[in-house]
Order: sequence, then structure tokens, then C-alpha cells
Amino acid sequence: MKAMVVREHGGLEQLKLEPDFPEPRPGEGDVIVRVRASSLNYHDVFTRRGMPGIKLQMPLIMGLDVAGEVLELGADVTDWRVGDRVLVDPINRIEGGLVGETIHGGLAERCRVRAHQLVRIPDGVSFEQAAALPVAYGTARRMMITNGRVTAGEKILILGASGGVGVCCLQLAKIAGATVVACAGSEEKAARLKELGADHVINYTSNDFVKSAYDLYGKPSRRGADADKGFDVVVNYTGGDTWVPSMKCLRVGGRLLTCGATAGFAPTEDIRFIWTFELKIQGSNGWARADIEALLQLVQSGALKVVIQKTFPLEGAGEALRAIEDRQVFGKMVVTP
Repeated sequence: MKAMVVREHGGLEQLKLEPDFPEPRPGEGDVIVRVRASSLNYHDVFTRRGMPGIKLQMPLIMGLDVAGEVLELGADVTDWRVGDRVLVDPINRIEGGLVGETIHGGLAERCRVRAHQLVRIPDGVSFEQAAALPVAYGTARRMMITNGRVTAGEKILILGASGGVGVCCLQLAKIAGATVVACAGSEEKAARLKELGADHVINYTSNDFVKSAYDLYGKPSRRGADADKGFDVVVNYTGGDTWVPSMKCLRVGGRLLTCGATAGFAPTEDIRFIWTFELKIQGSNGWARADIEALLQLVQSGALKVVIQKTFPLEGAGEALRAIEDRQVFGKMVVTP
């Protein structure tokens, strides 16, 4: 089968199309999926580069998010039929492992997964839409709803709002009835975030996002009427130099939600803001199957839009990954083998 394969860590040159990679065969409890769509994530960049403390077996086929049709069943699999439209939960929650990292992923014509990882795709939801959901949208839902408990009337500031996680955070906050200020790095992205439902947008390349936040909702204070100024929630999964400035935007008792650190995991800290304003730092790790199922229903109903910037053939996976690495993406990049 054709597959995009990594045989050693490094730059984009390590991602190569191989026309005759060995086809997977099903064992007990396995299902072979004919891959129809696989979306890429910044996690794939880390996987290709290599991550400290994580040793991966090579060769490796990346692509955590996989949607397609059941092609072949292990002898003991009875809950699924050939031809069923399925989305794969990338996390093997029973035996362990992660599709596209410790298990061959979706950048290939076929993918072997465990039957218990399959989620049925509802009618009206395309393979491309489904494939965009687990890692980015699933992470966003767990952070915003399951853990963050964003509610109607709250003011939310979202950094990195134009990526896959960010565009979902924006939509989920609006579905919940919150007011959203979205930050992006270009006027084009800012305009698209406005179209997607953001109440206000901040271009952080031409504006200090903290000052712009103060201009909108005031500088947080512990005193009198000013105690209501600032944001109820700041979403920051970039880390780096934006970490402490994010805390400066939160009102007393505000919540800082994070699910990653794409710009640096060891930022300068200033715990004075945490205790002075009684802030709550809420971490969120990945997603649960229930998050994926809820998202599929939201997409089917039309309440949630899956934002896909571009789809690529299998041989274009490197181009898609380059755009993600260079942060030239609005929403998701999807590969259709």
C-alpha cells in the first residue's frame, strides 16, 4: 500500500512517500480501516522531530485522526460490518498506545486499529469532517466544556484562536452563550474569526493583546466596581511569552485554561497574579470518547462547523505539515489518501 513514512526523526525531508509499504493484517480484536481522511495536528510535528523522553519505534506512519470505511475484520469482531463508516478514537484506552505515534496512523491507504476504538460516523457527516474532530476539537471540548465549564454570560479571551483547537473553542463558547474575544496573527485570520462568531478580534502582531483586552473590558482590580473588570476565562495553549500576560487579563477568581504549550512549556512565571487575583489554573489533557460522540452530534445538527482550510492527496502530506509548522493554517489540514 502507499504510505507516508518516517524512518528517523528530523525535518520534513524525513517524511517520504513509499508505494509498497507492507499492508496491515487483522489479528484478534482488530479492524482494518480503508482510510478516507486523516487530519494533521501540531502533535505530528513533534512526532516527526522527536520528543524528549519518548522513544518511538521506526518506521512510523503518522496521522492521529483517521476516518474511513471498515475494510476487514478480525475473526472475533462481531459489532462491525465491512463498509461501516467509522471514526477512530486515536487513544487505545484498554491496552494503551496512540494511533499515529506508537501505532501506525492515517497517512496511508489502510490502518489497523482495535475494534473498541471505532466510533460510528452519523449520516450527514463527511469523512473529512469526522477526521478533523478527535485531537483538535475533542481537546477543545474537554478543555472548554468538560473541565472548563464555560457558561452563558462569561467573557472569554482565546489566544491562538485560528488553529484547529482555537476555532472549536470559539464555537463552543458561543454555543454556551459566552462573549468571545479571539486573538490571531493576521488581519485575514482576524476577519475569518469574526465571520465564525467572535464578538471582538485582536491582531496580536500589530497590537499588544493585553492593552487591547483592557480597552475592551478594563484592567482587573480587586477594588470596588473595578473588581468586575477583566475576563472570566483566558484560553492559552501556546505558553511561552504569552503565559504571564494572559493572567493579567483575568478578573478576580478568573480561570486560565490550558491544554498544551506549542510556544514553550517552561515560561517565566509570576505567581503574584495567581494569589492576588485568586486565579484558577485549569489543565486539560486530551479528550474522552464522550467528547468525540458529542462533537459528531453537534456537527450532524449543524450547530458546529468543522473548519477545513485545505485537503491534500497523500503525497501532499508534507506540504500540509509544513503549513502547520509555519503556523499558516486557519482550522484544519486534511489528507485524503
